Amino acid sequence: MVFQKKHYIFLIALLFYTKQNIFAQAIGVNDTITTQAILYNGEMLPYKVLEEVFFSAKLTEAQKLAIAKYNRLRNAVYVTYPYAQRAGAIMNDINKNLETVEDKKKRKTYIKTREKELKKEFTTPLTNLSIYQGKVLMKLINRETGNNCYEIIKEMKGGVTARFYQTIAFFFDSNLKQSYDPDTDDLTIEKLVKEVQRMYGYESSPHSKAM
Repeated sequence: MVFQKKHYIFLIALLFYTKQNIFAQAIGVNDTITTQAILYNGEMLPYKVLEEVFFSAKLTEAQKLAIAKYNRLRNAVYVTYPYAQRAGAIMNDINKNLETVEDKKKRKTYIKTREKELKKEFTTPLTNLSIYQGKVLMKLINRETGNNCYEIIKEMKGGVTARFYQTIAFFFDSNLKQSYDPDTDDLTIEKLVKEVQRMYGYESSPHSKAM
């Protein structure tokens, strides 16, 4: 009876030892955590990308004004570029056809016909533009045709009429002789035009100053 009790205790101890040994072996195999590392000054260090942390602050008055100015210009380009693109295409076509017409009477008749086309297509929508949008439109027409609005009107209506329109533009704080420089003064407008073109599939005129 005593021998059986000792034998029983021995079996329990043996089972306990075996279980502990198996557990220890399991830990030895699976206790490694894989992580990224980076070599820094010859030493391998753990590497981990931390979560992004966002900071925000109130805009200054200058920043607010700059954003408002940009949004105003962006809106004006989006509104007026389709008109400038279409009007530029018509004006370029007029100039192209006039290259082969030398007779003054025929030129005048042809210009009058195309002028009606321009008025029919653009009079109503253009009257809804603001003065600021009108300025941007004249720049964009310059971009699409390679000529300022003054020269275009002068060709179509004559120098006196062009000066008349220029005088009106002056009273509206505008200028028919506005230039267009996509690389410096009008760089922001040019970027916005490219944005509109990508979004709606427009292409610049072959006469464009941005080409």
